[in-house]
Amino acid sequence: MDTTVNDVHTLDDLRQFIQQTLCEKENLLADQFTMTEVRLTRQNEPCGLQFSLRGPRNVRLGAIWAADRNVVYLYDARGTRYAKLRLTDRLALQEQARAA
Repeated sequence: MDTTVNDVHTLDDLRQFIQQTLCEKENLLADQFTMTEVRLTRQNEPCGLQFSLRGPRNVRLGAIWAADRNVVYLYDARGTRYAKLRLTDRLALQEQARAA
């Protein structure tokens, strides 16, 4: 089931939205856990971002933003996809992705 997200307009909005959403999934405090991101490429062209959030007790949550489809896929601690969210605003991937 697709859900539409209306309040993400920039890559920074996307980062904050994903961190908050992943933390809510496992009842984590967003300011206590950092998130990393990796730029995804297809044929040497950027095509999205992969986000990872590590919580206590080796909990690892993830999300992938597919830029071409403008969709965010969210994954729980078991690696199972639990949500597919469609963004209403197209985001530019030209901005340099953060890496940690």
